[in-house]
Amino acid sequence: MGRRDIDVTVRSGAQVGAVYELLRAGVTWPTWSGLGSFELERAVPVATGDSGAGADEGVGAIRVFRTGPMTSREQIVDLVPDRRLSYILLSGLPLRDYRADVDLTPTPEGTIIRWRSTFHAKLPGTGWFYRWFLGRFIRQTAEGLAAYAERDATTAP
Repeated sequence: MGRRDIDVTVRSGAQVGAVYELLRAGVTWPTWSGLGSFELERAVPVATGDSGAGADEGVGAIRVFRTGPMTSREQIVDLVPDRRLSYILLSGLPLRDYRADVDLTPTPEGTIIRWRSTFHAKLPGTGWFYRWFLGRFIRQTAEGLAAYAERDATTAP
């Protein structure tokens, strides 16, 4: 049962700050991803003086996402403003050592979003399936983030 890797890159016409704020604020995820609902299980402030959506989702925060019968619990393990959000899966899928790093790179045209995930399948013979399934989901999620950030930027006052 070897390590599986997923590496998805998409481009957004939105500025990196707008993309990062959506990524950081779990409450926005059901709007632009395929996830059904969000709950903040453990709040950890991001930084002194930081406010707005996602301000309680600093390193160590635990976020719970539900879609139909599936519930995943994820913990934020790294945050670099306007550059990176990393999380690990605590429960919800039969995977070990799941980690995702979402890196944002500003460009003159907007932002490059690179979403990389690694994991080991707990059940023998299922790694290919989870790589395929999560690869599709991560691509759709990254594309949803990119598109929503662009729409959000064009409707901002």
